[in-house]
Amino acid sequence: MHIAIAGNIGSGKTTLTGMLAKHYHWEARYESVSNNPYLEDYYRDIHRWSFNLEVHFLKERFRDLLDIAHAKHTIIQDRTIFEGVYVFVANNKAMGHMSDRDFETYMELFEQMMAIVKYPDLMIYLRASVPHLVANIQKRGRDYEQMIQLEYLENLNKRYDEFIFEKYKGPVMVIEKDLLDFEHQPRDFAQIIDRIDNTLYGLFPEE
Repeated sequence: MHIAIAGNIGSGKTTLTGMLAKHYHWEARYESVSNNPYLEDYYRDIHRWSFNLEVHFLKERFRDLLDIAHAKHTIIQDRTIFEGVYVFVANNKAMGHMSDRDFETYMELFEQMMAIVKYPDLMIYLRASVPHLVANIQKRGRDYEQMIQLEYLENLNKRYDEFIFEKYKGPVMVIEKDLLDFEHQPRDFAQIIDRIDNTLYGLFPEE
């Protein structure tokens, strides 16, 4: 089984991925942000480095999907190939950070990859407001993230909603992150567990 966690920068994807992996004894797969050789350059000059960054992420996410497709156990994934395309690349294209030529090349690569992969069994979308995202970004203190502009986060939030509610065709669970502190409040985490149990196993009725 393949479970995915979706959400904007600072929404808590990595934290929830780890907590759910521990609770259910699933294998966690994390996005290799620190190993992306283009990331710091990208935040300094998005227009110049967007294509390089996104192709690198596409390659890494596709490799993960191939591994997940052959796994005999449940894997929970921190961010998916679908968000990379329909949120981050779409946003860079709309903001003029990726040329038509680069975008067409990228989409051709993605479409060829889609011929051999399938949707996750469940995608959990952590939906968070921009102030909530900013607070989390500042709290974790990654230097390259401190350069992220509010407009960029706002645009990503709009893209995420369009992606989840209008474009994505797989099963989705939406969690309003501003209302929960699942990292520090056991009751909030238990609510998420109950919803997942109900969705995957039919154990608890949702209110």
